[in-house]
Amino acid sequence: MTKIHRHRLAHLPTPLEELKALSAKLGGPRLLIKRDDQTGFAFGGNKVRKLEFLLADALTQNADTLITLGAAQSNHCRQTAAAAAACGLQCELILNGTKPELPQGNVLLDELFGAKIHWVERWQRDAKSEEVLEQLRAAGRKPYFIPVGGSNGIGALGYVEAISELLKQLRNERVDRIVLASSSSGTQAGIVVGARINEFKTEVTGIRIDKDEAGSDIYEQELTAIANDAATRLGMQERFTANDFKVVRGYAEAGYGVVGHLEREAIRTLAHAEGILLDPVYTGRAFGGLLDLILQKVIGANETILFWHTGGAPALFAYVKDLMA
Repeated sequence: MTKIHRHRLAHLPTPLEELKALSAKLGGPRLLIKRDDQTGFAFGGNKVRKLEFLLADALTQNADTLITLGAAQSNHCRQTAAAAAACGLQCELILNGTKPELPQGNVLLDELFGAKIHWVERWQRDAKSEEVLEQLRAAGRKPYFIPVGGSNGIGALGYVEAISELLKQLRNERVDRIVLASSSSGTQAGIVVGARINEFKTEVTGIRIDKDEAGSDIYEQELTAIANDAATRLGMQERFTANDFKVVRGYAEAGYGVVGHLEREAIRTLAHAEGILLDPVYTGRAFGGLLDLILQKVIGANETILFWHTGGAPALFAYVKDLMA
């Protein structure tokens, strides 16, 4: 990793903690949590690890503007806006939805960080991104485009590095599975590549946050493409295939960002047992999936499970009605 440019933003290493009270309440398994909600930059979260490498690439190209896209309460967009502000760059965000009368959660933070927000329908995001890129270039600007979630081979390097950090904390302790929210694919892809490089024998399980078409393996193809891009940048000779990625579906039937009983109970369970907050879109759903897998005995009581907390708590304040239902 020393030959790859990196612009430091995060406060690392993030804590690795044991959820003793919750594990006891459940009667096993042993639960660990990697606290990337405490990366310390712009309210924390996993995207800052990706942005350290994406921003370094942007600065190497003398970019003066970052442009990215996402949902209205995108954690990635919030952290991208903060990264741009910290480096004296402009930021343009393409968000799907309608401009709220009173900004809340991440939208409020986007505005505080000085981002220019373009509101569009979900299906218009890609076209709007191209339009804004062309306008900026025509005006003599040097925009740098970051994909949804910061998820490409460059961004995934943040989680390749994160595995090295984790292994130092584990000190040879066994971890049977790493469980995380998997949406734009960069975090899971990076973890799998990092585990392979470090010969870390564990199963990486991504709880799918978005609803996929039945029988579709498009997401596994995306994971594979990003992992192979990251591997190439690292000089790895071996290639990854779709079989290298375990994705658990079935918890996103209500759709992306729709908060239901699963998410509410997961958020309350961890908050009550350990004083740790999850978010309503990603970690709430993923942790709810983890609890269900434990209840269904898919995960055994004697296993050691590491839940990778990817942050997102600012979105809690935009989902008050859903969380209190």
